[in-house]
Amino acid sequence: MPIKLPSDLPAYDVLKHEGVMVLDEHEADKQDIRPLRIALLNLMPKKIQTENQFARLIGATPIQIEFSLLRMSDHQSRNTAADHLESFYRPVEEVWDEKFDGLIITGAPIEHLDFADVTYWDELTRVMDWTQTNVHSTFGVCWGGMAMINHFHGVPKHLLAEKAFGCFRHVNLAPSSPYLRGFSDDCVVPVSRWTEMRQAEVDAIPGLTTLLGSTEVGPCLVEDPAHRALYIFNHLEYDRDTLKDEYDRDAAAGTPINVPCNYYPDDDPAKPPLNRWRSHAHLLYGNWINEIYQSTPYDLNDIGT
Repeated sequence: MPIKLPSDLPAYDVLKHEGVMVLDEHEADKQDIRPLRIALLNLMPKKIQTENQFARLIGATPIQIEFSLLRMSDHQSRNTAADHLESFYRPVEEVWDEKFDGLIITGAPIEHLDFADVTYWDELTRVMDWTQTNVHSTFGVCWGGMAMINHFHGVPKHLLAEKAFGCFRHVNLAPSSPYLRGFSDDCVVPVSRWTEMRQAEVDAIPGLTTLLGSTEVGPCLVEDPAHRALYIFNHLEYDRDTLKDEYDRDAAAGTPINVPCNYYPDDDPAKPPLNRWRSHAHLLYGNWINEIYQSTPYDLNDIGT
């Protein structure tokens, strides 16, 4: 089944060109099934790029997805055109009475700030609490995952002496987990962050299970069944050139930055990078969608009850 997107959303043409099945609203309404309602709370500055990345992954499953784009109510993006936000995004203050099968909370380039110093932290904490009554399953990504595990469990994030940047091998710590169905014993995951979560502090919280982890960059994917949530602190959703774009941007600006490790062939930025994580990205998000499909109530009104 395809993903339902507005036909004038940039991701519609991008995904259609890539062979992902997409439907506009008129075509989707002809199908006599209930699509899964999946929302993306997009906190990233380059919103269109992030829309494409997540729509690509959740649109590759055999289930029809109704994809909704959300933003913080008062925060104004400086990197995305206002007409794009006006046309395709809804502020979260408009959806308090709605229910969703799934919600993705993205990362945000504000790692250096304490959580309480983030301008929209109060509203985001309300969103996280709202997921417990109005969302069947929530996926926190990078800073979004750090925010969730901190809010629900008090696990702190820690500043790194230098940026964790590149592609790091992670071990499959829970092969029987339905979220890792089809995963290899280890896999490569893109990492780009100035902060870390520490395994010992995650392990100290009863009920949390680390599914993927690295001896170099710590825990990656954590399951929180009590809050019907997954937290991933890295970026399986990244495109092939996302790390390259970050490196080129910082190098051009004169910002001190290391070449992302294990990313370019022979660690040579003159050579085009290879995407070595795409299959595991599709597996993870496909497994998440499948778990939602298997367990969410047919009646949306029953979510959270």
